[in-house]
Amino acid sequence: MCRRGGIVHYEQRIRTLFYKKKFQERVSDAKPKIEAVLEASKELHRSKRLKRLLELILAFGNYMNRGARGNASGFHLSSLNRIADTKSSINRNLTLLHYIIDTLEKKFKDVLKIEEDIHHVRQAAKVNLNELTKEMQSLKSGLQEVQKELEFHRSQPPQHGDKFVPVMKEFITTATYRFSELEDTFQEMKQRYEQVVKHFGEDPSHMQPDEFFAIFDTFLTSFNEARQDNETFRRKREDDEKRAKQDTERKSHVDRSSKENGLKGSSGVRNGSINGLRAVKAGSEKGEFDDLISALRTGDVFGEDFTKSRRNRRKGSQTLLLHQSSSQSNDNVQWRSIPRESSRDRVITQKLKV
Repeated sequence: MCRRGGIVHYEQRIRTLFYKKKFQERVSDAKPKIEAVLEASKELHRSKRLKRLLELILAFGNYMNRGARGNASGFHLSSLNRIADTKSSINRNLTLLHYIIDTLEKKFKDVLKIEEDIHHVRQAAKVNLNELTKEMQSLKSGLQEVQKELEFHRSQPPQHGDKFVPVMKEFITTATYRFSELEDTFQEMKQRYEQVVKHFGEDPSHMQPDEFFAIFDTFLTSFNEARQDNETFRRKREDDEKRAKQDTERKSHVDRSSKENGLKGSSGVRNGSINGLRAVKAGSEKGEFDDLISALRTGDVFGEDFTKSRRNRRKGSQTLLLHQSSSQSNDNVQWRSIPRESSRDRVITQKLKV
């Protein structure tokens, strides 16, 4: 019997008290791990979205391997993450996973919500089953030691003021119940885990949860990244198409404006030429008429000087007309000279002769 300072089983009491102090913390640490593996195992087994996705992946695999290994009825989970490494021969930034997701977005949109079905796999992928098993065994053996120590002190004469027995009695009752619940969950977890591993064609004795669930965890990460890539590619393509459309419209507008301006300029030149012709003609006719009136007043209308003056005025009008037309435009304008004698001149001449 171990005594220290008059306390029977001193070291054993210290160990049981330390176990009591850490029990709740250890249970709280183990419980989420057990539940994560349990729930992840259930989710993988019953997820219809995962089943549809794996069927689609198998179909793509058989199509790509047609003629050689194109009639496979399944594939190993280790092949799942190779999809993200199968790159396109045209665009090395695109993988088979990008194409599969693009197909899902077009025809099987509901499958894109796969992470909602199996969201516990990320936490389960962090669980080391060997360490968890050791922890459960340690909790169980510690509880047995507490029970044994409590029985020993019950068999001893009661010590005045010693509360070890009543305190540990209350603890062992609560702890036994809590550990029993945890152990039941742990056993169910192991059973469910073995079932789901076999369901996917793997050996549970050779594949631990941190390896098995890590396959799905990694795949989900690649899946989400590929979805984001597709969205980025789509936005870039839309932006490029939008810019190309704007450039085309801008070029079309410029071409249309250039044609309109060209037509206006050509019309202006032609109008200017015609107006020039009219102005020169009118000016010439007015000048000749003024000379005629002046000659009538002086009586020189039939003289040689008046006839010579009229000829010079006509030549000057024609020269001015040609000069203005050539300086304004080279358009195909039909040139015409001022008539040698206007109808008005002939009328006046006839009157003078009479």
